[in-house]
Order: sequence, then C-alpha cells, then structure tokens
Amino acid sequence: MKKALLTLTALVLLASTASARTWDDIKKSGTIKIATEGAFPPFNLLKGTQLTGFEVDLANALAKQMGLKVQWITQPFDNLLIGLNQDRYDFVIASHGITPERAKAVDFSNPHYCTGGAIVSKPGGPKTAADLKGKAVAVQVGTTYLQNVSKVAGVGSVKTFPKDTDAQAALMAGRVDAWVGDKFTGLDLVKAQKGKVVQGDLLFSERIAMAVKKGNSSLLKELNAELAKAMQNGTYAKISGQYFGQDIRCK
Repeated sequence: MKKALLTLTALVLLASTASARTWDDIKKSGTIKIATEGAFPPFNLLKGTQLTGFEVDLANALAKQMGLKVQWITQPFDNLLIGLNQDRYDFVIASHGITPERAKAVDFSNPHYCTGGAIVSKPGGPKTAADLKGKAVAVQVGTTYLQNVSKVAGVGSVKTFPKDTDAQAALMAGRVDAWVGDKFTGLDLVKAQKGKVVQGDLLFSERIAMAVKKGNSSLLKELNAELAKAMQNGTYAKISGQYFGQDIRCK
C-alpha cells in the first residue's frame, strides 16, 4: 500500500511538469495514441502482434467516430499511468477502477463499464470474504483487487503477480486457494476451465474508466462525448454483446 501511495504521489508531480496533447493537437495530427496492458482478457489482450478485446474494440470504435487513426502502445499495468503523465500517449484504456487515489493523479472519463472483484476458487474452496480467512489469495500487482483483498479481515497471504493471467495460473496450479479479479474475467476463466473452478461472491463493485493526463479537459470532454454517442447509436451494445452476451455499461 505504501509503495502504491508513493507511486501515485510521483504521478501527481509528473503531471505538472509538461503539457499533454490537447484535442485540437490530436485532431490536427490525425492519429490518437492509446495505451493498454494487452494482458487482461477479455478486455485487452495481445495475441502475437494483434491487440484484441472489448476495450480495444471500443477504443477503436471511438477513434473511428473521431475520424482518427490509432497508434496502440502496450505497457505493464503498473507503468500505464506513469507513461500517461510523461506524455507518451494520449489516453489509457486498461480496466482502471476509479479510486480517489488514482483520481488525484489522472482525470477519468465517464465509466465505460461497471464490474466488481470476484472470488474464484477450485470446487470446495473459498467463496466468500469470510472464507478467505487464513487462505492464500492471488491478485495482480497495482490493482484495486490487491487493495481490497488486503482489507479482508483474517486473510492469509496475498500473493501478487505482474499479470492477471499469472495470478490465475497460480490458482490452477494449486499454489493459492483463490484468485480475485474482474468478475467478467472470472466468468471467462470458469467457462474455459470447464468445472475446474467456480466463481464465488463479489468482494466489491467498481466503475471502470479511461484515463487522461490531469488537466487535459479538451480530450476528456471529447472522449466523454464519443462514449455517449457509441452508447446511443448501438455501437457499444454490439461490442459488449460480442464479448459478454450482455450490455455491461453502468446502469
């Protein structure tokens, strides 16, 4: 937790040292630079050199509405907001939950989906917060899952991994008792493992949003407008239906 706070403090300091590209700058260039992790299926996943996933398709659709080409950049999750505040790209779409700490470092768009942190375990394993007492839990480093699991009373060891897929692998290999991550990712895991794991309770709910550099109000306004347009014209529902069989916007 201390490390996370220090990192966020550093982000706030970085945010004030240079200026990000405004919406006018981006429009004139004809290309928007978007960053994601590329290791968080089904939201963003790098397959060879091809980026796929709900967030990738959504961002591409927003860029198309803007009349722009897209330059994608992939970074480890922990580095994404740092790179944003170093002006390495224009915005980030990588399943960042809106938290007060992160909101001090970056500006968030309106949410592009709502979800929660789900407990997934092998049959007979922990399914509730109370069940996590004394248990080993796998989570991805630098995430809201780590923060919320760490708050569970009596939880045993909390093991962190660079990628969410690594944390899932630890569960499948029996190195931990449970994995906590996005509920939709959890449902995908349950489906893929065909009865080898089950999904339990949600530990918490959260709103997920795109991030722009602090103070980049012109780009933020444009992203919110394009997201609203995609939600109104059927584009969002179509993409969401392809990945989840349902509309996952915040109700």
